[in-house]
Amino acid sequence: MAKVLFIVSGATYWVLKDGTRYATGYWAEEFANPYKLLTDAGHSVVVATPGGTTPNVDMMSLRPAMAGGEDGALRLEEIIRDAEVMRRPLKLSDVRLEDYDAVYLPGGHGPMADLAFDADAGRLLTAQLESGNPLAIVCHAPAAMLATRIHGVSPFRGYNVTAFSNEEEEAVGLASRATWLLETDLKEKVGVNYSRGPIWEPFMVEDRNLVTGQNPRSAAVLGDRLLDIVK
Repeated sequence: MAKVLFIVSGATYWVLKDGTRYATGYWAEEFANPYKLLTDAGHSVVVATPGGTTPNVDMMSLRPAMAGGEDGALRLEEIIRDAEVMRRPLKLSDVRLEDYDAVYLPGGHGPMADLAFDADAGRLLTAQLESGNPLAIVCHAPAAMLATRIHGVSPFRGYNVTAFSNEEEEAVGLASRATWLLETDLKEKVGVNYSRGPIWEPFMVEDRNLVTGQNPRSAAVLGDRLLDIVK
């Protein structure tokens, strides 16, 4: 069976344009759905965060309106509560990629606050991309691609990618308040070929060993794809 590394944000807030601290973390279904798919199939998951910080779930993602109703919210809470790996994460700086068969990054606004600027995250994504082994990234987690740039150049330049769209950021009311927008910076600073589907609908893009998903509902699609490609 495979061993999959989950690189998860350790952030608890994201600083907005006016200096406001916007409470955030990782998005529940983006962790929980791929985690359950993989572990139910017998694969093992290891979590790593910047500094080994215990990941913080974005409480908004556990609201019934965001989780497909009361039952959906309770299901996500149960998966997260039972996921012991989230309470004993590795430090990103201690990760040995050769120990893993695939790497997955869940989103939430947390990666906009830490993974986008984390040198270890950048190093690991660069090495995983170059290895040819599966690399799956969803929603806001492609922000970590910004950390791969050396002298302004990223190995992700020219890759076909999707991520949380500017339109979706506008729909949640944060586009005008954010200091930067993910879709814009991925295109302008990383140089990816960005595409997207309708807002809030599952959408996945695959280019070589890189698989990206647009939004929370894309996480289960990425989880299914990981099941197909890990052994």
